[in-house]
Amino acid sequence: MLKEFKAFIAKGNVMDMAVGIIIGAAFTAIVSSLVADLINPIIALFTGGIDFSGWFYALDGDSYASVDAAKEAGAAVFAIGNFLMAVINFLIIAFVVFMLVKTVNRVKDSATRKEEAAAPAAPAGPSELDVLLEIRDALKK
Repeated sequence: MLKEFKAFIAKGNVMDMAVGIIIGAAFTAIVSSLVADLINPIIALFTGGIDFSGWFYALDGDSYASVDAAKEAGAAVFAIGNFLMAVINFLIIAFVVFMLVKTVNRVKDSATRKEEAAAPAAPAGPSELDVLLEIRDALKK
């Protein structure tokens, strides 16, 4: 089992995945800041100042100043604003990953085309007709 684990870890895909996870975790902080600090204020501007983080319903029927206050009071909270922010985060991350994959595929296609163009053409041998004509001439002699 230990040998199998070593073989699994030694594969290049595992290391690529680990690097991707680490970069993804760092990228999440950037996207969260983008949504909270740049996108939400713009959305609030168009929606008349609605702060999505303050959009919640306490299921116990009481009213609270914030989601945190409701949670500290022990109330079950239906936090619509937090969910909406998570959806916006997801859409931004999905779009950036799509653009990244699209760019990587374009670079790979470009490299493949260059390799194909740089590969020398195989020397052209005699055609089937030429070979048959040689055989005919040899038989005549």
